[in-house]
Amino acid sequence: MRAIEIRDRFAMLGVTRVPCHPMPRDTLVDSRQEILRTAARLFQQRGYDATSMNDVAAALKLSKGGLYHHFQSKDEILFEIMNHAMEITEERVLAPVRGIADPEERLRSLIRRHIEVVLSPRDREITVMLHENHPLPPALRKRINARKKDYVHFVEGLVAEVHRARQAKGGITPRAAAFALLGMINWIYQWYKPEGELQASNLIPQFTDLFFGGILA
Repeated sequence: MRAIEIRDRFAMLGVTRVPCHPMPRDTLVDSRQEILRTAARLFQQRGYDATSMNDVAAALKLSKGGLYHHFQSKDEILFEIMNHAMEITEERVLAPVRGIADPEERLRSLIRRHIEVVLSPRDREITVMLHENHPLPPALRKRINARKKDYVHFVEGLVAEVHRARQAKGGITPRAAAFALLGMINWIYQWYKPEGELQASNLIPQFTDLFFGGILA
Protein backbone atom coordinates (compact mmCIF):
# COMPACT_ATOMS: atom_id res chain seq x y z
CA MET A 1 0.00 0.00 0.00
CA ARG A 2 1.34 3.43 -0.93
CA ALA A 3 2.29 5.97 1.75
CA ILE A 4 -0.40 8.41 0.49
CA GLU A 5 -3.13 5.78 0.87
CA ILE A 6 -1.95 4.96 4.39
CA ARG A 7 -1.98 8.66 5.27
CA ASP A 8 -5.51 9.09 3.89
CA ARG A 9 -6.86 6.12 5.81
CA PHE A 10 -5.40 7.45 9.07
CA ALA A 11 -6.89 10.88 8.24
CA MET A 12 -10.36 9.31 7.89
CA LEU A 13 -9.97 7.94 11.40
CA GLY A 14 -8.96 11.34 12.73
CA VAL A 15 -5.29 10.42 13.08
CA THR A 16 -3.00 13.03 11.58
CA ARG A 17 0.31 11.19 12.12
CA VAL A 18 1.29 7.58 11.80
CA PRO A 19 2.72 6.52 15.16
CA CYS A 20 6.46 5.85 15.19
CA HIS A 21 7.43 3.07 17.59
CA PRO A 22 10.87 3.08 19.19
CA MET A 23 13.36 0.43 18.13
CA PRO A 24 12.84 -2.77 20.17
CA ARG A 25 15.36 -3.22 22.98
CA ASP A 26 16.51 -6.58 21.58
CA THR A 27 17.44 -4.85 18.31
CA LEU A 28 19.44 -2.23 20.18
CA VAL A 29 21.25 -4.93 22.18
CA ASP A 30 22.03 -6.93 19.03
CA SER A 31 23.35 -3.79 17.33
CA ARG A 32 25.61 -2.97 20.27
CA GLN A 33 26.96 -6.52 20.36
CA GLU A 34 27.72 -6.43 16.64
CA ILE A 35 29.58 -3.14 17.09
CA LEU A 36 31.61 -4.59 19.96
CA ARG A 37 32.47 -7.75 18.01
CA THR A 38 33.59 -5.70 15.01
CA ALA A 39 35.56 -3.23 17.11
CA ALA A 40 37.28 -6.07 18.98
CA ARG A 41 38.34 -7.61 15.66
CA LEU A 42 39.71 -4.28 14.41
CA PHE A 43 41.49 -3.54 17.71
CA GLN A 44 43.06 -7.00 17.60
CA GLN A 45 44.21 -6.64 13.98
CA ARG A 46 45.29 -2.99 13.93
CA GLY A 47 45.65 -2.00 17.56
CA TYR A 48 43.44 0.37 19.52
CA ASP A 49 45.33 3.57 18.76
CA ALA A 50 45.47 2.84 15.02
CA THR A 51 41.71 2.22 14.78
CA SER A 52 39.38 5.20 14.53
CA MET A 53 35.67 5.49 15.08
CA ASN A 54 35.41 6.03 11.31
CA ASP A 55 37.12 2.66 10.78
CA VAL A 56 34.62 0.93 13.05
CA ALA A 57 31.67 2.66 11.37
CA ALA A 58 32.97 1.79 7.89
CA ALA A 59 33.45 -1.89 8.79
CA LEU A 60 29.83 -1.98 9.98
CA LYS A 61 28.53 0.05 7.02
CA LEU A 62 27.20 2.60 9.51
CA SER A 63 27.37 6.36 9.45
CA LYS A 64 29.54 7.89 12.13
CA GLY A 65 26.36 9.33 13.64
CA GLY A 66 24.84 5.86 13.71
CA LEU A 67 27.84 4.57 15.65
CA TYR A 68 27.67 7.45 18.13
CA HIS A 69 24.01 6.61 18.68
CA HIS A 70 25.23 3.48 20.49
CA PHE A 71 28.57 4.57 21.96
CA GLN A 72 29.76 8.05 22.87
CA SER A 73 33.48 7.39 22.40
CA LYS A 74 36.13 4.84 21.47
CA ASP A 75 37.05 4.64 25.17
CA GLU A 76 33.52 3.50 25.95
CA ILE A 77 33.77 0.78 23.28
CA LEU A 78 37.11 -0.41 24.72
CA PHE A 79 35.64 -0.48 28.23
CA GLU A 80 32.64 -2.51 27.10
CA ILE A 81 34.93 -4.96 25.28
CA MET A 82 37.04 -5.41 28.41
CA ASN A 83 33.95 -5.70 30.58
CA HIS A 84 32.60 -8.41 28.28
CA ALA A 85 35.95 -10.19 28.49
CA MET A 86 35.58 -10.31 32.28
CA GLU A 87 32.02 -11.61 31.88
CA ILE A 88 33.34 -14.39 29.64
CA THR A 89 35.92 -15.24 32.30
CA GLU A 90 33.23 -15.31 34.99
CA GLU A 91 30.91 -17.48 32.90
CA ARG A 92 33.41 -19.98 31.47
CA VAL A 93 36.07 -20.14 34.16
CA LEU A 94 34.91 -19.02 37.59
CA ALA A 95 31.30 -20.20 37.62
CA PRO A 96 32.06 -23.82 36.63
CA VAL A 97 35.02 -24.29 39.00
CA ARG A 98 33.30 -22.87 42.08
CA GLY A 99 31.23 -26.04 42.38
CA ILE A 100 34.29 -28.35 42.55
CA ALA A 101 34.87 -29.44 46.15
CA ASP A 102 38.50 -30.61 45.93
CA PRO A 103 40.82 -27.56 45.74
CA GLU A 104 43.43 -29.28 43.57
CA GLU A 105 40.83 -30.38 41.03
CA ARG A 106 39.35 -26.89 41.18
CA LEU A 107 42.74 -25.37 40.33
CA ARG A 108 43.41 -27.87 37.54
CA SER A 109 40.01 -27.07 36.06
CA LEU A 110 40.68 -23.33 36.32
CA ILE A 111 44.00 -23.69 34.48
CA ARG A 112 42.34 -25.71 31.71
CA ARG A 113 39.38 -23.36 31.32
CA HIS A 114 41.50 -20.21 31.43
CA ILE A 115 43.78 -21.53 28.68
CA GLU A 116 40.77 -22.52 26.57
CA VAL A 117 39.35 -19.01 26.87
CA VAL A 118 42.65 -17.39 25.89
CA LEU A 119 42.96 -19.72 22.88
CA SER A 120 39.35 -19.31 21.75
CA PRO A 121 39.39 -17.75 18.25
CA ARG A 122 35.89 -16.33 18.67
CA ASP A 123 36.55 -14.46 21.91
CA ARG A 124 38.60 -11.55 20.59
CA GLU A 125 37.56 -9.52 23.63
CA ILE A 126 39.99 -11.55 25.75
CA THR A 127 42.93 -10.77 23.47
CA VAL A 128 42.03 -7.09 23.34
CA MET A 129 41.88 -6.94 27.14
CA LEU A 130 45.25 -8.67 27.49
CA HIS A 131 47.00 -6.64 24.80
CA GLU A 132 45.68 -3.10 25.03
CA ASN A 133 47.40 -0.92 27.59
CA HIS A 134 45.61 2.25 26.48
CA PRO A 135 44.63 4.13 29.64
CA LEU A 136 40.89 4.30 30.08
CA PRO A 137 39.31 7.31 31.80
CA PRO A 138 39.79 6.93 35.59
CA ALA A 139 36.20 5.93 36.39
CA LEU A 140 36.11 3.19 33.73
CA ARG A 141 39.63 2.00 34.54
CA LYS A 142 38.69 1.66 38.21
CA ARG A 143 35.73 -0.58 37.36
CA ILE A 144 37.76 -2.89 35.11
CA ASN A 145 40.68 -3.07 37.54
CA ALA A 146 38.29 -4.03 40.34
CA ARG A 147 37.04 -7.01 38.31
CA LYS A 148 40.61 -8.05 37.46
CA LYS A 149 41.64 -7.86 41.12
CA ASP A 150 38.67 -10.01 42.14
CA TYR A 151 39.87 -12.71 39.73
CA VAL A 152 43.47 -12.52 40.97
CA HIS A 153 42.28 -12.79 44.57
CA PHE A 154 40.18 -15.84 43.69
CA VAL A 155 43.20 -17.56 42.11
CA GLU A 156 45.41 -16.54 45.03
CA GLY A 157 42.96 -18.00 47.55
CA LEU A 158 42.68 -21.21 45.54
CA VAL A 159 46.45 -21.58 45.31
CA ALA A 160 46.65 -21.08 49.09
CA GLU A 161 44.13 -23.89 49.60
CA VAL A 162 46.11 -26.25 47.38
CA HIS A 163 49.34 -25.20 49.08
CA ARG A 164 47.91 -26.16 52.49
CA ALA A 165 46.37 -29.40 51.22
CA ARG A 166 49.66 -30.53 49.66
CA GLN A 167 51.66 -29.22 52.61
CA ALA A 168 54.01 -27.62 50.11
CA LYS A 169 57.24 -26.42 51.69
CA GLY A 170 58.47 -24.03 49.03
CA GLY A 171 59.03 -20.38 49.82
CA ILE A 172 56.76 -19.08 47.08
CA THR A 173 53.75 -17.20 48.42
CA PRO A 174 50.24 -17.84 47.04
CA ARG A 175 50.16 -14.29 45.65
CA ALA A 176 53.43 -14.71 43.75
CA ALA A 177 52.28 -18.12 42.52
CA ALA A 178 48.94 -16.66 41.34
CA PHE A 179 50.64 -13.86 39.41
CA ALA A 180 53.12 -16.33 37.90
CA LEU A 181 50.31 -18.65 36.77
CA LEU A 182 48.15 -15.90 35.28
CA GLY A 183 51.11 -14.26 33.59
CA MET A 184 52.15 -17.57 32.06
CA ILE A 185 48.65 -18.26 30.68
CA ASN A 186 47.83 -14.72 29.59
CA TRP A 187 51.03 -14.50 27.54
CA ILE A 188 50.07 -17.49 25.37
CA TYR A 189 48.29 -15.34 22.79
CA GLN A 190 51.60 -13.61 21.98
CA TRP A 191 53.27 -16.73 20.60
CA TYR A 192 50.49 -19.25 19.98
CA LYS A 193 49.97 -20.38 16.38
CA PRO A 194 46.84 -22.41 15.53
CA GLU A 195 48.84 -24.46 13.01
CA GLY A 196 51.75 -25.04 15.41
CA GLU A 197 52.73 -28.18 17.34
CA LEU A 198 51.45 -26.81 20.64
CA GLN A 199 47.69 -27.17 20.72
CA ALA A 200 45.27 -26.99 23.64
CA SER A 201 45.27 -30.81 23.89
CA ASN A 202 48.97 -30.94 24.80
CA LEU A 203 49.49 -27.38 26.03
CA ILE A 204 47.05 -27.65 28.93
CA PRO A 205 48.64 -30.74 30.56
CA GLN A 206 52.14 -29.31 30.09
CA PHE A 207 51.26 -25.99 31.72
CA THR A 208 49.42 -27.79 34.52
CA ASP A 209 52.39 -30.09 35.21
CA LEU A 210 54.76 -27.14 35.03
CA PHE A 211 52.80 -25.27 37.69
CA PHE A 212 52.11 -28.19 40.02
CA GLY A 213 55.52 -29.77 39.56
CA GLY A 214 57.43 -26.52 39.90
CA ILE A 215 55.79 -23.72 41.86
CA LEU A 216 53.63 -26.00 44.01
CA ALA A 217 56.17 -28.81 44.43
